[in-house]
Amino acid sequence: MTPVNGSPPNSDSDQPSDKLSGKVIAVIAVLVATAFVMMLNETALSVALPDVMEEFDITASVAQWALTGVMLTMAIVMPMTGWILDRFTTRQVYFFAVIFFLIGSIVAALSPTFMVMFLGRVLQAVGTAIVMPLQMTVVMNIVPPHRRGSIMGIISIVMAVGPALGPTFAGLIMSFSTWHMTFWIMAVLVAIAGLVAMRYLQNVGTTKESPLDFVSVVLSAFAFGGLVYGLSSIGMIVTGAPGATAAIVISIVGVVGLILFIWRQLATAKSGKALLNLAPLKVKNFVVAVIVIMAFQMALLGVSNTLPLYLQGALLVSVLVAGMVNLPGGIVETLISPISGALYDRIGPRPLVIPGALIAAGSLYAMATTDHTTSVWFIVVMFAILSIGIGLALTPLMTTSLSSLPGEIYTHGSAIMNTLMQLAGAAGTAVMIAIFDVVSAAGGGTPEAQGEGGSRAFLVAAILLSVAFVFSLFIQRPDLSGSVKTVEPAEPK
Repeated sequence: MTPVNGSPPNSDSDQPSDKLSGKVIAVIAVLVATAFVMMLNETALSVALPDVMEEFDITASVAQWALTGVMLTMAIVMPMTGWILDRFTTRQVYFFAVIFFLIGSIVAALSPTFMVMFLGRVLQAVGTAIVMPLQMTVVMNIVPPHRRGSIMGIISIVMAVGPALGPTFAGLIMSFSTWHMTFWIMAVLVAIAGLVAMRYLQNVGTTKESPLDFVSVVLSAFAFGGLVYGLSSIGMIVTGAPGATAAIVISIVGVVGLILFIWRQLATAKSGKALLNLAPLKVKNFVVAVIVIMAFQMALLGVSNTLPLYLQGALLVSVLVAGMVNLPGGIVETLISPISGALYDRIGPRPLVIPGALIAAGSLYAMATTDHTTSVWFIVVMFAILSIGIGLALTPLMTTSLSSLPGEIYTHGSAIMNTLMQLAGAAGTAVMIAIFDVVSAAGGGTPEAQGEGGSRAFLVAAILLSVAFVFSLFIQRPDLSGSVKTVEPAEPK
């Protein structure tokens, strides 16, 4: 592989005019396309929850496990991706992820029971959990620092627009078929991506022999699995429903497991055997950026997964309409994210993240005023404004977080960020759906009650983004004055 030296400039006049090579573009395109399909899948089922509940005769609290179960699995797998990306080649990691996602999609499509569908979603989640950190790490290694904002703009489309368009995609499919068809289409799309990758995906970076600490793997499963389960069971715990005691116990196990997991990583770090290198958490700018990202993730996934329930239960719209509400926002974010990335390369994060957080929070405070008489068009407009704020902020946040780290810990920084994003997404989804369920049930499940449940959930999301705004004031532009080496993708041996 040929190193490409790049010293990022501090002014526009210093900007290099070099273009990315064809190999680099091909690798990024394959990873982004695959990740987009997987992220689209993450929320696609949200609009189908009422149909899933009816077909399998289950409650909303059980059905939402089809969503939060994905995030639980990803939260368990992602802490291991730092080790996985160090140990195996790009192609090995990629095809392992694609095979798991493909099998999971087929299992879910054929599912005769909810548990079978849940198993399929878990298998899909394993693939998604690996591909997301993979694409970030690859970009940080092959893209010069002065171009990262632009490329991260494309990745942020995947991370934000994919989940936002999931309900729209499923709504369109369900207008002429059932939710089973969404999984068949996912299987076809990821299979096509895998076939293209066989020709164009090349290896990036070098592998290194790194022993797998099985104790850390077990502690990771207890820690992050327990935490996500506890967060996903908030509604059950609050209402004292059957299983609440078990959920509390599992949550405590998760907290204890997290403490032991952190201790284990610190104890094994000196010998280089840590499953997850926690060194990125010593970098203040990384930590601040990740906190803001988590707040955005909680709000985005929470709103995206609660909105279809509100639209169908309070406004009594069809599945197709409920799915289409997110479409204008997805289009807006698709247009803004690359622009935000390009601007980041010129002006840094603060002029984008701060107004982005304000705009997004303002739109959610407006949505918190809704009820069962609100116009669907008002929701469409507010969600589009929310997407503007997310589009402005997310790309600079992701680029800032990883660019604040030394190159040798990109893989572990990406693993930490993606793991925390899954915890945040699970928390946001569970909390907002729980609020919706509790308030709706208290009012007898009428459209009026479901309208109030939706507005309460949106208010919580607005408060989260207010917190994000406060932390965004402390974000700094990463210091890229040193010489940074990037590498060209290499043909597989």
